[in-house]
Amino acid sequence: MDETPDERKRSGRSKSIGPCVISCIFVFLTHLVLSLVPRFFSASSFLTQLALSALLLLFFLGFGGWCRRTLLKRRSSAPAFVFFNILFIWGFYISVISQAVSLLNDAVFSCEVVFLLIGLYSIITSDPGFVTNGFASSDQVAEGSVSEVHIHEKELEVLASGLSDDSTEGSGLVTRVRYCRICKAYIKGLDHHCPAFGNCIGQKNHPLFLVLLFGLIITEASYLVCTSLFVAKSGLLRRPSLEPTLSENLTVSTIMFTILQLVWQVLFVIWHIYCVCFNIRTDEWINWKKHPEFQLLVQPQPGKNFTSIKFRNPYDKGIRQNVKEFLALRA
Repeated sequence: MDETPDERKRSGRSKSIGPCVISCIFVFLTHLVLSLVPRFFSASSFLTQLALSALLLLFFLGFGGWCRRTLLKRRSSAPAFVFFNILFIWGFYISVISQAVSLLNDAVFSCEVVFLLIGLYSIITSDPGFVTNGFASSDQVAEGSVSEVHIHEKELEVLASGLSDDSTEGSGLVTRVRYCRICKAYIKGLDHHCPAFGNCIGQKNHPLFLVLLFGLIITEASYLVCTSLFVAKSGLLRRPSLEPTLSENLTVSTIMFTILQLVWQVLFVIWHIYCVCFNIRTDEWINWKKHPEFQLLVQPQPGKNFTSIKFRNPYDKGIRQNVKEFLALRA
């Protein structure tokens, strides 16, 4: 008997409770594990503790993933992991750090966190640019079969012809409908599938994605400013105690955790700014050999019998025009 839409919704919600609980527990364990670094290496320099925290974080994430897959045989929720991390940092800030921060800084940071949570919900529930057609659902096609590739290619041809009337002239978007194997859907202007947000990043939500990345960076920078004020007033680094309290350990560990997050997020933002400026998507850059429009055949030189293939970007029209099209095609 087929399930009604309401039954499917309730079933989906019940199935997501377990992964969210696992993610919540994993967030608390992650921060407790990171607090061991300042607990046992308080005499080491900050850079040494930062490097140890990075190694410990990578090990714990890998070990935790192995435990979930092998021992618990349960999956976690990456968006829930991001959500509970934000709540943990905010809760620790309110209970410990805010005592040494002015009301203005306190209000600014709290507003940033609220807008961050709103942005997280918006990106998770946003439409990246789903494209529907009259073909059978991709779920009906055997995963990994040879026929699947040909079906997707044929569908893309029909989708491109159907989108040609609605797309901006010269934007090249009619040929930039890509298939996401995770979402099992066609996305206009697909950049990548973001596990952290549990959604594809495409034409419609790419600007929101960039705004959220900038929001994360600004909020984390604000947290570092607030914790530095707390450390300066409490003299935490000037008087390392033999038996530091849990709150002192968490203060140092959350600072290092935030710095590590900032490092990869800044690099990630720089990459996406580059993509916008040169009108290229992450999926296209990684899989350019799968897309004929990015392939330039180079004729064999004298004495060589093979033709080489080089990368070319047919959509690059100059930084100003690329940025203009990116902003204009978000709807």
